[in-house]
Amino acid sequence: MKILLVEDEKALREALRDTLATCGYTVDCRENGEDALDALCTGGYDVALLDRMLPGMDGLDALREARRAGVRTPVLMLTALDAVGDRVAGLDAGADDYLAKPFATEELLARVRALSRRPAEWEAETRLVRGDVELRPDSRILTGPAGAHTLSQRECAMLELFLRNPGVTLSRERILLYVWGPESDVESGNIDNYIHLVRRRLRLVGSRMELVTRRGAGYLLEVAPC
Repeated sequence: MKILLVEDEKALREALRDTLATCGYTVDCRENGEDALDALCTGGYDVALLDRMLPGMDGLDALREARRAGVRTPVLMLTALDAVGDRVAGLDAGADDYLAKPFATEELLARVRALSRRPAEWEAETRLVRGDVELRPDSRILTGPAGAHTLSQRECAMLELFLRNPGVTLSRERILLYVWGPESDVESGNIDNYIHLVRRRLRLVGSRMELVTRRGAGYLLEVAPC
């Protein structure tokens, strides 16, 4: 698997590079946002690890530009900023996951593995229609009455899970299992961040569907008739 590592702190960059290489990954390193954007648009990576605070173009701007250019590479954003607003800003920019520094190497590797996975039984289906929206999991494009929008990998996986289970209350545990995988050690707050983002994406494309909170039970997608 080919990984892009973008980190301007030399000691951390080299340590992460060596760790990933030891695990069998092919690692390309960049030190600034401009080079990160160029690599994302041309490199064909399986996963990218992107520092948020970079010299020149910062990580958020580089990621936004890459997503606008159609880059679908799963991105794990690495940052010392861990307030809720910072996490939401990273996810809104197109990150698929968000890991605050300092972090344990084991957690980083678990998240890389989770980003590289996709439920095999869902790979063949390229078009999923429910209510007033259409989701194409292969390209992560959500289309509704008001237009189309490209989702991040995590957003797409979460919405896909709900669209395949309309009217069913999904527990937080089930969402974690399908979106992040059984080996991933993620915080429960990540679910809340992505629920918030998926709701925004549905509104953005003009959908009348509602992602409803069932307190103590989980979440349910109410599909309005077309």
